[in-house]
Amino acid sequence: MRRPYKQVDRLIAQSVLASLLLTWAVLAGFDAMTILVGELDDVGKGSYTLAKAASYTLLTMPRRLYEMFGYAALIGGLLGLGALAGSGELTALRAAGMSKLRICASVVLTLVLLTVLAMLLGETLGPIGDQQAKNLALASKSKDVSLAKGGSVWARDGDTIVNAGSGRTLQTPEGPVVDLTRVRVFEFDAQGRLGTLSVAARATHAQGRWTLFDVRRTEFGEASAKSSMQAEMQWPSKLDPDLLALSIVKLDYLGLRDLARNIVYLERNGQDATGFREAWWGRVFYPLNVLVLAFCALPFAFGALRSGGLPKRLFIGIVLAIGFYFLQRAAVSMGSVYGLHPAFANLVPPLLLVLLAILYFRRTA
Repeated sequence: MRRPYKQVDRLIAQSVLASLLLTWAVLAGFDAMTILVGELDDVGKGSYTLAKAASYTLLTMPRRLYEMFGYAALIGGLLGLGALAGSGELTALRAAGMSKLRICASVVLTLVLLTVLAMLLGETLGPIGDQQAKNLALASKSKDVSLAKGGSVWARDGDTIVNAGSGRTLQTPEGPVVDLTRVRVFEFDAQGRLGTLSVAARATHAQGRWTLFDVRRTEFGEASAKSSMQAEMQWPSKLDPDLLALSIVKLDYLGLRDLARNIVYLERNGQDATGFREAWWGRVFYPLNVLVLAFCALPFAFGALRSGGLPKRLFIGIVLAIGFYFLQRAAVSMGSVYGLHPAFANLVPPLLLVLLAILYFRRTA
C-alpha cells in the first residue's frame, strides 16, 4: 500500500503546489502594487524618484511574501482540492477508501517545507530588505535622518546629532507618541567641537514636546568634563516626530533575534516590553497557525468542493482567513488587557480551530 499512497501524495502535492504558488504570487503582487501606488505620492520629495519607489517596493517583497504565505496556503489548498474535485479525482480517492483526514494530511505535508521556507524568509531576507528599503527612502526624502546597521536611527537637528538604538510609535488617548530607546544626544558648538553628550534610557515625543528619561549629561570644557544625572528633563529639539516614525521598523517586521534583544533591554531597565513580547510569540506561533489553519479549514469545505466552482472556493478561503485573522488579533488584544501570557493568547485561536475541526470530523465521519 505504500506505493499507491506515495502516488496519491504526489498527485495532491502537485495540485496544491500549483494553486498555492499562483495564489501566493497574486496576493504578494497585489500588496506590492498597493504599496507602490502609495509611494507615488512621495515621488519628487528630495531625490525620491519613480525608480527608487519601485526599488523600495522590491526590497520589501521578501517580507510581503512572508506575510501573505498563510493566506496563500489556505486558499491554495482549497483551490488545489477543488481542482481535484472538479476532475473527479477527489471522488475517486474517497471511493477508494481514503479518508478526509488522510487527504488533509497530504495537503499539510505539502505545506510543511514551504512553511519552513517562509519562516526563513521572514527571519533573514525580510528584515534585511525592510531596513534597506527604509534606508533608501530616508536617504532620498531627507538628509537629516538615516538608519545604521542593526536598525539604529541617526538624525540631525542643527548642530545636534541624535542616535537611538530602537523605537516604536504608540497610540494613546492623548494622541500618537514616538518612543525611542538607548538615546544619545551629541551637541556641538559653532567650531564643531563636542560640547555636551546626553545619554538617556528613553526619549518620547508627546503633546508637541520631547522628554528624556534617566539621563546622564556630560558637559565638556577646555580641559575638563562635568557629569550629572537627571530622572527626567525636557529636550528642546525640533526633530520631526513624523519623519522619525518613518524610520522606525514596525515590531511585526523584526526578526526573533532583534525582538528578543529589545525585550531583554527593556526588562533590564524596568520598561514595558509587552508589545515586543507579543510580536515575539506571534513569530514563534506563525508556522503552527499556518499549518493548523490549512489543516482545519479543508474539512469544512469538502462539501462545497464538489459542487462549487472557483468563486465559491475563493469565497470560502477568504472568509476563513479573515475570520481567523480577527480571532487571533482579538485573542492577543484581550490577553494583553487581562494580563494573560502572550503564548497562551496566541495558542487559543489554533486550539479553538482544532476543536471545531474535530467536532466536524465526528459529525461527518
